[in-house]
Amino acid sequence: MQNMRSTWGNTMHVTTTPEFDAIVIGGSYAGLSAATQLARARRRVLVIDAGQRRNRFAHASHGFLTQDGTEAAVIAATARGQLLNYPNVRWIEGTAAQAQAQGDGFIVTLADGTACTGRRLVLATGVRDELPPIAGLQERWGRSVFHCPYCHGYELDAGAIGVLAAGPLSMHHALMLPDWGTVTLFLNGAFEPDAAQLAALDGRGVTLERTAIARIDGAADVVLADGRMLPMAGLFVAPQMHAASPIAAQLGCATEDGPMGAFVGTDAMQASSVPGVFCCGDMARAAGNVAFAVADGAMAGVAAHRSLMELHPA
Repeated sequence: MQNMRSTWGNTMHVTTTPEFDAIVIGGSYAGLSAATQLARARRRVLVIDAGQRRNRFAHASHGFLTQDGTEAAVIAATARGQLLNYPNVRWIEGTAAQAQAQGDGFIVTLADGTACTGRRLVLATGVRDELPPIAGLQERWGRSVFHCPYCHGYELDAGAIGVLAAGPLSMHHALMLPDWGTVTLFLNGAFEPDAAQLAALDGRGVTLERTAIARIDGAADVVLADGRMLPMAGLFVAPQMHAASPIAAQLGCATEDGPMGAFVGTDAMQASSVPGVFCCGDMARAAGNVAFAVADGAMAGVAAHRSLMELHPA
């Protein structure tokens, strides 16, 4: 590593032999899970984390065994503390700006110029959510505006739920959410359901509102362009997902098109199209949650270790 400032403090330099068996880029749930598997295989692991968990706007996490209702930040902090108990793990708080294949592995360069080398890469760099341009929506994201009914629907106590249409995908939300409350689908000019979709919505008891949305007030009150205000217990919207990091694209990882945006394609072992690069978490899923991220991360860590085991015995 060049000029590396990290949790263990020493300055090291790039050598021809990779310093780490695996570099994990992204220290949220998927990255932590992958790093844990590699650490327990007694491999030298580096985690690089920019500190931008996707669910950092949400107070609590739900649906993850033994952690239902726990603060999202507490789950991540606890996992990090447990991971750093392994002496073969190192952690850098920083942003990975560039990665490329080099010799027997990869070199990763951070935004501050730090260079790290590893035999394998595990990418868990996450996604960035782009919400519809509705006044008052962004500041309520993760608090009273959500995208996952399984993560947040139950806490709305079977109350009034609004679905803010962002396109035809919003039909999926509108048809699911009646199991969690009384649903109004706000079309807001995003799309117009066809006859079959209208029949399906009617069959699920969904109310349609075609008047444009002016803004969101209060906790989750929808103020319409004609002045009406419809109070809601919570709102759901399908954001557009964008890669939070350019690393996968720099390396040439193949992507697939999903309903909310492109994601990195992987095989059943979380291997990307680039040899030696494994991808996990929301960046490698059409849609996800904490439980899926942890599972995918565990698989990526195990797969990365297996590839090391075959080529580079401990």
